[in-house]
Amino acid sequence: MVKTRVTAEALVVAAADMADEVGFDNVTVIALARRFGVKDASLYSHIKNVRELRERVAALALTELADKAADALAGRAGKDALIAFAGAYRDYAKAYPGRYAAGQLDIDADSPAVPPARRHAELTRALLRGYNLAEPGETDAVRFLSGALHGYVSIEKSGGFRHSARDVDASWARSLDALDAVLRNWPSD
Repeated sequence: MVKTRVTAEALVVAAADMADEVGFDNVTVIALARRFGVKDASLYSHIKNVRELRERVAALALTELADKAADALAGRAGKDALIAFAGAYRDYAKAYPGRYAAGQLDIDADSPAVPPARRHAELTRALLRGYNLAEPGETDAVRFLSGALHGYVSIEKSGGFRHSARDVDASWARSLDALDAVLRNWPSD
């Protein structure tokens, strides 16, 4: 049981930790109240409902991921930036699986997760500036890159690559080579 004073911030951090331990979908107000040794009703003075709690966890996760991406991108461009950015993304997904899942939450326009989600998208755009993509190609490339990275880390996390003798890290490196080639040769409109 957590021996922490119950605050909105403490709830979000505890929920994020719980998500990493038991899965984001298993985070409930009742389970969180048990961690704090309080009745679940007392948590509603800090959060409206489980949806708000999950959106706050998503905001925390997207902020952390954006911070890691920003650090990875610092001073890098082109393929070096791509490799660093993708590595930060993959490492975060492995280290914080519940938080990572929270970052995939479908959020409303007024969600607290919107600003960090936008920041993460802007960091992706910063990475893509090294590839000199014009709109709407840049937006398409942001979506393509997000899908490619999410797809890889999700399949890896679920064990979908264990059936092959090929080293997963070798396939990751080759995938990044392919992403770089695609981005360098992005089709014009």
